[in-house]
Amino acid sequence: MTAAPLLVFDLDGTLADTAPDLVDTLNVILAGEGVAPVAFAEARAMVGAGSRALIQRGLEASGQRVSPERLEALFAAFLVYYEAHIAEKSRLYPGVEAAFDRFAAAGFAFAVCTNKYEAPARLLLTQLGLAGRFACICGQDTFAAAKPDPRALLETIARAGGEAGRTIMVGDSGTDIQTAQNAGIPVIAVDFGYTERPIRDYRPDRVIAHYDDLWDAVAALSSRDRPSTLTSKDTVS
Repeated sequence: MTAAPLLVFDLDGTLADTAPDLVDTLNVILAGEGVAPVAFAEARAMVGAGSRALIQRGLEASGQRVSPERLEALFAAFLVYYEAHIAEKSRLYPGVEAAFDRFAAAGFAFAVCTNKYEAPARLLLTQLGLAGRFACICGQDTFAAAKPDPRALLETIARAGGEAGRTIMVGDSGTDIQTAQNAGIPVIAVDFGYTERPIRDYRPDRVIAHYDDLWDAVAALSSRDRPSTLTSKDTVS
């Protein structure tokens, strides 16, 4: 039996704008170290490489450095506070739920492949009301590999019951694009996420500026690059 076409999503910066809660948590951790808070506009540019890197960048913005041992302690404290406040300000991007409705009606399945730890990823998606949409939610600690290792994506596809030849990834960063390319999976990038360089620099197969554009991007990739991804029934709008 042929597997349903599958869309695999990154989470932070792709499905949800999580920067407000991440930055608030960062500033709580910095305050505990006697470091002044980082303004949101500056701190948002620090998001995207993981919580450890966010803490390091926040400290460095004030000329501070800590030992590796202290960084691990701060990271542990970050996770505790963040999970307690994980969806106070975080929101799904406009059009996400409508896009899921449309793809679900066409027979698609969905999965998440994120470098967030699995437990907080599940917690966030649950609080945002989206967790039930996914065949699986896989995080940095779900498998023995994390993005950009292609095994993270390929094992997510397998856990979701999908097939690589009928899968497209959606992400917001160079890491997401590299992961998909390493796995031989087409990738669509959103241009509103967390990336240090313009997303087109990473050469995704398609770029979208709103979830209203996802249907056409998937259809274009399916018909041109991966004719096996969708059937004619799947593509009826």
